[in-house]
Amino acid sequence: MQYRTLGSSGLKVSALTLGTMTFGGGGKFALVGSTMHEEATRQVDLALEAGVNLIDTADVYSDGLSEEIVGAAVKGRRDDLLLASKVRFAMGSGPNDAGLSRHHILRGAEASLRRLGTDYLDLYQLHQWDGVTPVEEIVAALDTLVQQGKARYVGISNFSAWHAMKLLGVAERTGAVRPVSQQIHYTLQAREAEYELVPLSLDQGLGILVWSPLAGGLLSGKYRRGHQPPEGSRGLSDWNEPPVRDQEKLYDIVEVLVEIAQGHGVSAAQVALAWLLTRPAVSSVIIGARTTEQLQDNLASASLELAPEEVARLEEVSRPDLLYPYWHQAASASDRLSAADLSLLAPHVG
Repeated sequence: MQYRTLGSSGLKVSALTLGTMTFGGGGKFALVGSTMHEEATRQVDLALEAGVNLIDTADVYSDGLSEEIVGAAVKGRRDDLLLASKVRFAMGSGPNDAGLSRHHILRGAEASLRRLGTDYLDLYQLHQWDGVTPVEEIVAALDTLVQQGKARYVGISNFSAWHAMKLLGVAERTGAVRPVSQQIHYTLQAREAEYELVPLSLDQGLGILVWSPLAGGLLSGKYRRGHQPPEGSRGLSDWNEPPVRDQEKLYDIVEVLVEIAQGHGVSAAQVALAWLLTRPAVSSVIIGARTTEQLQDNLASASLELAPEEVARLEEVSRPDLLYPYWHQAASASDRLSAADLSLLAPHVG
């Protein structure tokens, strides 16, 4: 297992993180999995044996049950791993049971700590933007948690670039704790993050944690042109996270994945994960699984090395079109582009 610094912090995280959205299976989360205590402990064991040192959860996953299961699974070995959780979404029906107010952040952190059975979180993340709460209040609440020792580092998730920069700017101006990471959706099928979020990470020193790196199963190799989809699976026309805007392009990507996978004698999923680990600013890729077998397969991606020509083929078949102002920058600003700019524009300039 490779270990990478989380952004510009000194914290080392494994290239793969164990995701736990499948733990619990309560409410809407039953659609992604219903892993209970025994199987969850087995998955934690497998991940730790493979060298994974970061486990990611959230208060909203199965209304806190995921955190409880994680806490039970890591009991007695807390010092051997890093725990990350998140706050933002509704944890009750009251008017202050959601959002990023100081009230909800502090209460949410304390509730997460109780469910996890720990005194501190290694990484506490804002799960989504809150455009109602003043950013100064959000930043101050995070700083309080760090000063109290309840969070070692803080991060953001699912922010737009301007939201992230607004929060970073307030943190810098007020001398408050600064986020070290952003957790985002980023895959061969959905590369929108490359327009702003990846350059932002490179420029501002934020480590990227990737959620749903197989695009909800789209990149598993099971969805192929001319093949019947797996029994009980969603139709591609019904997919909305991530949305499938170009079904033919998706099929093109999967065909390349399958061909490369066959050359290595591995699954298409492993190739999709290994590709992400080659991308700039990616600190760790979050993997979760319904079964032990799926987890074992995903864990094997940490040792898969893709040849430069294979990486190039995957990049080319999935390359996003340049939006404005990027096509204009590629055409007229190529003499003065930074490394952050080139993370998107390099394939388009000479």
